[in-house]
Amino acid sequence: MTDLPKRPHQLRSAPTSTSEPVDPRVSMVLSVLGGRAVDDVAREWSIDATLLHRWVRDFLVAGSSVVTNRPDPDEARQRDRFLAAFAHELRTPVAVAKGWAMVLSEGDVPEDEVTESMERLTDALTRLSEHILDIELATSASLGRMRVNVEPVHVAELCRALAGNPEVRDGGDLTVYADPRLLARVLRDLWATAHQEPVPDRVDIDVVETGSWHEIRVVREGNPISPMVVKALFDPFDANDDATGVTVGLYLARAMVVAHGGFLGAEGDDQTTVLLARLPREPALDPESSDNEPGSDKGGNP
Repeated sequence: MTDLPKRPHQLRSAPTSTSEPVDPRVSMVLSVLGGRAVDDVAREWSIDATLLHRWVRDFLVAGSSVVTNRPDPDEARQRDRFLAAFAHELRTPVAVAKGWAMVLSEGDVPEDEVTESMERLTDALTRLSEHILDIELATSASLGRMRVNVEPVHVAELCRALAGNPEVRDGGDLTVYADPRLLARVLRDLWATAHQEPVPDRVDIDVVETGSWHEIRVVREGNPISPMVVKALFDPFDANDDATGVTVGLYLARAMVVAHGGFLGAEGDDQTTVLLARLPREPALDPESSDNEPGSDKGGNP
């Protein structure tokens, strides 16, 4: 993909009466609806033309749904499936927490094993808390109300919380504009996905500049993930590794990246699978217009 020069004025349209910046994807769609060729707009913004076609289609479908007051039935079904799947996913940590709480309350745990038992109970409650936050974020995303508190972030700092404490191989000194808490969850999901079976030889993280975007690349080498599995990862209804429930895959990560005005994708060959998140090189959202509550903004899943 050709690297185009940075053009800050493209990331924000002229101020409107509400003084709110325009999402770059909306700017692209409006350019197409205004008569420009999809290929020309896609080339200018360094994105795939197929992706822009999808955004234009979804833009028109969403507008029709509002005008006719008839929500898209596929989106409603996806939402219902997602909620049902997530409810099932909550059962495991709840069952574990209840089990350990009961054992501890009945005094059946030897004194020298109490500390370990408490750690297991705490771990189950932490997993439950994480799942609850995920569902809150997913609900915000489905309603188009995910709030994003954008600030300058160094990806290398967020990577310290990942399993294995990985370093950013290239571009670790670059500053991206994102909500640090949401971006940390995106990195967590991409990192975990890149390590799924078959076990890779190695996984690295790069941050690069490409056209009007910053691209965070989680690069998995050896034993690539098959294209069909990669596609399925974006659906939130697959079984997890131990077959005890279901997982949201990259569904939520994708929604959080979209809320930043970017998009999530994957590419690869016989040797490598790359999971990538693209964010605008300049913030598409005004940080002063957001508060510090968890979970919401005006993005939506494209």
